[in-house]
Amino acid sequence: MDLFSFDPGVTLTFLFALMRISVILFLMPFFGGQTLPTPAKAALCLTLTLALWPRLPLVGDQLPAHPFSLAVMLGAELLIGLILGLVIRFVFAAIQTGGQLIGFQMGFAMVNVVDPDSGASEAVTAHFLYMVSLLTFLSFNGHLYLLSGLMQSFDVLPPGSILITERLVSQVFVLSGQIFVLAIQIGAPVIAAILLVDLALALVSRASPQMNVLIIGFPIKISIGFLFLGIIFEILTLHMEGFVSRMPLLFSQLIGAMR
Repeated sequence: MDLFSFDPGVTLTFLFALMRISVILFLMPFFGGQTLPTPAKAALCLTLTLALWPRLPLVGDQLPAHPFSLAVMLGAELLIGLILGLVIRFVFAAIQTGGQLIGFQMGFAMVNVVDPDSGASEAVTAHFLYMVSLLTFLSFNGHLYLLSGLMQSFDVLPPGSILITERLVSQVFVLSGQIFVLAIQIGAPVIAAILLVDLALALVSRASPQMNVLIIGFPIKISIGFLFLGIIFEILTLHMEGFVSRMPLLFSQLIGAMR
């Protein structure tokens, strides 16, 4: 591709690629949040687009003849980036949901921190597990698998081409449903342990009514919760390692379903 040949096909190819890459990056943890300034994120999107642009196939015969057709093709690129970005976002959403469940059981329902990525308040345990999972994701080179899947999407789906199929919709719904499954798997050890603590405190309260179980129960539940967080770290690492290793297959299935 001649970088200095700014014909409509070259220009639209760059525009479509920029749209797809920008959507994926803005959905990514850390990169897409409020931690990075907007100019830095825009520069990163432009840099990646310029790096991939010379080897992308031109739009060619698919040049839109009407502004509405151009809007549809831009929307298709937005949808491709949205679907691929949500694959990563779903996993971190599941981890944050599990952290919310843990924080509620430990008595941290009113102890919230502001998430620097989204600007929303969340439980301290949810934010803690999110940061641990983000570091784990980067340590397993998940960001490199993401860039590989992004390049694969351009090889299989050139700019300006997408087909919404029943298989694609089904896979997206299945992935979204895994949020709650993974959240329960992550929070189950702490939830089960604190449930046993509540049962023991109920028996103590029944046997000794004069004992203030409410005051005693808070530090016990918090201590047990932090103790079992060590078990969650191992579970979280195994889940993240398995997810990163399955990322090429997930991207291949989703991209194949768009053809």
